[in-house]
Amino acid sequence: MRVLLAAVAVCFSAAVQADAVDTLREFVRDVKSGRASFTQTVSSPDGARQKTSSGSFEFQRPNRFRFAYTKPFEQLIVADGQKVWIFDADLNQVSTRKIGQALGATPAALLAGGTLDQDFTLSPQPASGGLDWALAVPKAKDGAFQSMKIGFQGKTLAAVEIVDSFGQRSLLRFGGFAANASIAPEQFRFTVPAGADLIEQ
Repeated sequence: MRVLLAAVAVCFSAAVQADAVDTLREFVRDVKSGRASFTQTVSSPDGARQKTSSGSFEFQRPNRFRFAYTKPFEQLIVADGQKVWIFDADLNQVSTRKIGQALGATPAALLAGGTLDQDFTLSPQPASGGLDWALAVPKAKDGAFQSMKIGFQGKTLAAVEIVDSFGQRSLLRFGGFAANASIAPEQFRFTVPAGADLIEQ
């Protein structure tokens, strides 16, 4: 009986974990736009140093998103479907590059793009922190990050944890996520501020 119960528990656990991958696939397939607030914590590879920032996030498929950092300093990242623009308010500097070069198999591409299984190897992870997690590992081995975990609370996107190629860990926790929200088109347009330096890559 104990063996049977253990087997049932393992099967149930596997089914629950598999649901996180299914939920991620459903998210990419069914959620065409969204908005949320976020808090981002970046940890050094040894975990000794941490930086925290916060702001708001919006996206609309395909390949349009907006990260507006407000604390501790202002930074804006906008993808308009053709280019990605990064504006550093303190430096009054804008950098831009074509979206194909900027995204590739990146976390932003996973959230705002649509080529999930083409670019990533997906696997379920143990539930933790009240969230169900799916692991996405880029198939390309020369990218800027090693892996990404996506956490869902039910069907709602709740967190993303990214490990970059240097072992640095970034955890984004989303609040008030609104799926398929109506977002004004101008949110994904960027105009270079007067007097700002422009660097095209």
